[in-house]
Amino acid sequence: MMSSQNLSENNSNDEEKPKVKRKCSELGTPEIEAVFPKEECGLQKLALDSQTEPSVGIARDSKDMLSLSSERQSNQDGDGNENETTDMDDSTELSAYEKKRLKNISENAEFFASLDLVETATKLRDVITKKPSHGLKRKKPKKAEDEIVCRRSMRLLKVDPSGVPLPDPSPRPDSVVDQYTRLPPGPLKMMPENQNGENEMFKGVLQMWMKISQPRNKNTQKLSNMKRYQANLTDMIITEDDVCKITKARICSMAIHPSETRTLVAAGDKLGQVGLWDLSQQPREDGIFTFILHSQVVSCLNFSPTNPAHLLSLSHDGTLRCGDFTRAVFEEVYRNEERDFSYFDFLADDASTLIVGHWDAGVAIVDRRTPGTSYEQFFNSNMSLIRTLQVHPVNRHYFIAAGARDVHIYDLRHLKSKGTKPLITLTEHMKSLASAYFSPVTGNRVVTTCADDNLRVFDTSCMSSKIPLLTRVRHNNNTGRWLTRFRAVWDPKREDCFIVGSMARPRSIDVFHESGELIHSFFDGEYLGSVCSINVMHPSQNILVGGNSSGRIHVFKG
Repeated sequence: MMSSQNLSENNSNDEEKPKVKRKCSELGTPEIEAVFPKEECGLQKLALDSQTEPSVGIARDSKDMLSLSSERQSNQDGDGNENETTDMDDSTELSAYEKKRLKNISENAEFFASLDLVETATKLRDVITKKPSHGLKRKKPKKAEDEIVCRRSMRLLKVDPSGVPLPDPSPRPDSVVDQYTRLPPGPLKMMPENQNGENEMFKGVLQMWMKISQPRNKNTQKLSNMKRYQANLTDMIITEDDVCKITKARICSMAIHPSETRTLVAAGDKLGQVGLWDLSQQPREDGIFTFILHSQVVSCLNFSPTNPAHLLSLSHDGTLRCGDFTRAVFEEVYRNEERDFSYFDFLADDASTLIVGHWDAGVAIVDRRTPGTSYEQFFNSNMSLIRTLQVHPVNRHYFIAAGARDVHIYDLRHLKSKGTKPLITLTEHMKSLASAYFSPVTGNRVVTTCADDNLRVFDTSCMSSKIPLLTRVRHNNNTGRWLTRFRAVWDPKREDCFIVGSMARPRSIDVFHESGELIHSFFDGEYLGSVCSINVMHPSQNILVGGNSSGRIHVFKG
């Protein structure tokens, strides 16, 4: 038990010592307030700093700890100033816990000092601050022994089974044919490629052709009503004899002869071949004749409206030819080796002048009455390209052109050599166009085929700046790259109905009214099993011809 004097002295000593309040949140303990002597608080702060500061400063704090602990130990052993020893009494001596704590601090400081963290941090700093090289590292070439040797056949190595190299046969110059090389200019003799030598049957076809190709007056019969027309479509059927392959590649254009006694069909394919088929010949192979007239796609075929013995064909290779079956020759009507042709139409009623569209949006007026060579007038439109064009059936100074996404109607009387502006522009199409055609009788309607899966019908009865859209028919026009694109064409016997191929299954050919109503679908599960992209109707008979992408013709007859 302490005396009252000692207690009073102790209390007086405690009052003289400054007290430090620290929140335990700094020490990582629950948030309470504690009172420590000044020296003890400094030791705790140093201990915390040694645990929270970066590794670079550990060595410096460790030395401070060692010096502080040694001073504290010397004070405990009686070393130091005499004033300090006289002022301290038993109450200021460290407890066993504090002694153990100081011992742990000193041991930890010695351990961190032995790790040489300062030198390690200096080395890391040098590595981090080193500038990266901006040069590209080249890959080391693989060694020959590391590469995997692929096995190759002896045929590719050009050796025989015994290992002896085979001779390399150099191709003869005349055996190498470039499919894009234009045929020589001038007329070509009408000799079928699929017939050998002089064919007596083909001579008989030529004589027959001259008889059925006499000029006739235009058919002015009254159009039948819709019920009668629909009944006629229902009566049209296809048989095995009405399907035949007449071209080597996929069909890109077709035309049907206007004869009312015989059915003659012409088709142009992707490689420049033109095939003719006389359906009255049996067997079917005897009525098929093929001709190589061009070196690229035959994109347009038409029989002359005044002389059906003339068949005109246009190709992307920049040539336009006329097959005259009365003289058995294919004449060259128009040639331009610097431009690719896309489409053509007859400008005059007597077919003496033509309008030719170019892929680069050029338009040429060709006069066939000039002896020897054709006279040409060339104009530039403001379109990016021209896919199809057609002359108005009544007002023949108008023509319509389908481009990339716009349909333009031009007036021939205002064509200019540069920058011709259209009279009317139809801009409702969202994707690329395939075709645009006037209705055949009055030209009061225009049907367009677009890649946005829509068929559109416009009212062109009044040639004003704005042409109203009458109908939008939802139709799958996604033919892909291996099929010829659909072209909706008018039935020449009707003013209000058009024909287009179909992607639906079973395969069919659809007939729509201008209002968007589906009038009839031609299909046959046995004889029509492919997509007919190009279709044409006979101008006076109930005959429909469809061509697919393998060169095959399908004929529906009433």
